[in-house]
Amino acid sequence: MMQTSSDLKALLARIDRRGYPAYKDTKGAYRFADYVLAIDHVQGDPFAASPSRLSIRVEGKTAAFPPELYSLPCRRIALQDELTRRFGSRAEQASYQAKGSGRSGLICVSRCGQEVLERTACSLDPKTGDILLRLEVGFPANGRTINARELEKILFELLPRCVEDSLLYANLDARWLRAVADLAEDQQTIRRMLPELGLCAFVADGSILSRASGVSDLPMKGAVAFRPPKELAVTLELPHRGKLTGMGVKKGIHVIVGGGYHGKSTLLKALERGVYNHIAGDGREYVITDETAVKIRAEDGRSIRGTDISMFIHDLPNGADTRAFVTEDASGSTSQAANVVESLEAGTSLLLIDEDTSATNFMIRDELMQRVIQRAMEPITPLIDRIRELYETYGVSTVIVAGSSGAYFHVADCIIQMDRYVPRDITALAKREAQAFPLGSEPLPPASVPTFDRRPKASPELCGDRVKCKTLGRDGVSLNRETVDLRYVEQIVDSEQTAALGACLLYAQKHLLDGRRTLREVVDELEELLERQGLAALCEGRSEAAFLARPRKHELFACFNRYRKLKL
Repeated sequence: MMQTSSDLKALLARIDRRGYPAYKDTKGAYRFADYVLAIDHVQGDPFAASPSRLSIRVEGKTAAFPPELYSLPCRRIALQDELTRRFGSRAEQASYQAKGSGRSGLICVSRCGQEVLERTACSLDPKTGDILLRLEVGFPANGRTINARELEKILFELLPRCVEDSLLYANLDARWLRAVADLAEDQQTIRRMLPELGLCAFVADGSILSRASGVSDLPMKGAVAFRPPKELAVTLELPHRGKLTGMGVKKGIHVIVGGGYHGKSTLLKALERGVYNHIAGDGREYVITDETAVKIRAEDGRSIRGTDISMFIHDLPNGADTRAFVTEDASGSTSQAANVVESLEAGTSLLLIDEDTSATNFMIRDELMQRVIQRAMEPITPLIDRIRELYETYGVSTVIVAGSSGAYFHVADCIIQMDRYVPRDITALAKREAQAFPLGSEPLPPASVPTFDRRPKASPELCGDRVKCKTLGRDGVSLNRETVDLRYVEQIVDSEQTAALGACLLYAQKHLLDGRRTLREVVDELEELLERQGLAALCEGRSEAAFLARPRKHELFACFNRYRKLKL
């Protein structure tokens, strides 16, 4: 039988001024007037790095959100995101109003960035309308002595106020919530329309692409608004916004050029983040990119586990087999080659590349170098010799930022110049000028189709129940002191995605890596699990769900590929 809030109040009075471990007695579920409060995990002491974990469940009939706000997955995720932000804002105001030692009085939920992500922090059941919100609370103490009166203040005054202000439809701005859901549906509509229109990305007229600083993802104040070149302008009809004009990035090979600081990388960064929906006011709400797009760069020192890179690297002097290449310490060019092939394995339709973060010898070989070092003596086939093949044979488009080499003008379908943050279509001019600088190399015969037949096996040390999994912000995840380095997987936008990647890796070790399934099949099964049961399915055997955010399929592949102890 579920306990009541009165039972909890009596329990708090009973354990007041006892030693901190007595807080463990509070674990359980308690019915309040509008919701059920569950204390899922109690911290060991007031100075612990991990506060106590609680959850709040509001029944659908009490929350009373209209079904139209969550009738589609994209609308539901946007609503969940908005409720998390709203609750987080109220929790921040209430945090530390209760006093005590260490982290006493802390109240917090997931910190959401500019992107709208599916999270375990807040979930809404589309069948019942029930809302489940997870949060952390620092249970108050004086030293290591329980201060139950301050916890009572949190649980009976501060939290009810937060719930009332953020999780009950009657107390919220109905028009704003509708606008949030409508925006998400419009964004998803554009993403669905891209392939039908022969596009791989769309950048709306008036978008603000520049960010406040290199360490802030907020829009820059006074930034130049994006204006599409008339040659590339496309007008879309959206269900809620109506007509929207912007620049359509067609399938094929695009090169973005321009002087330094004129906005080349800013545009590419916006396209990179365009795989996610953004909140209203971000400036990039209608910058929408093919959801399979992958940002590619050089990663000196990354490990490669059995990837077929023979399309780009072959005939090595040491005789190593590049059809199943293994190294613990890849060079810039080798790592970038692996990144391209692994993106193909993950099913990408669009590669995003910035010259600044690429290996020069992977991108081009100029005519003089080709004359001095003959093609037969060079194991690396640069991307420029394969980029057209990637599009025509594999259907993979490319957007490249180039600042110092015009070699890609020859193979590009469209060339955009960024001039003081304003894009101009200079394809005809660049093609005309390129005729004076013909490419020195002859076309290559097609490469063999890469083999994607890696069948990983489980590592015994990761299959037990006592595996230590630690998230290192967005930089990586540590499993039993083995770090999976994700620093250069640039489309990870939240540390909770990194935590989810670590949980996915552990789940796969226990249930999926059997030496029979290919890596593709493993990732597909993980995707199916997340789609069917949600992120909480990864937290097996734990009384409380961790704070996780949904990563894309391509980041799942990236995580497996960078795990140095992956057994094949």
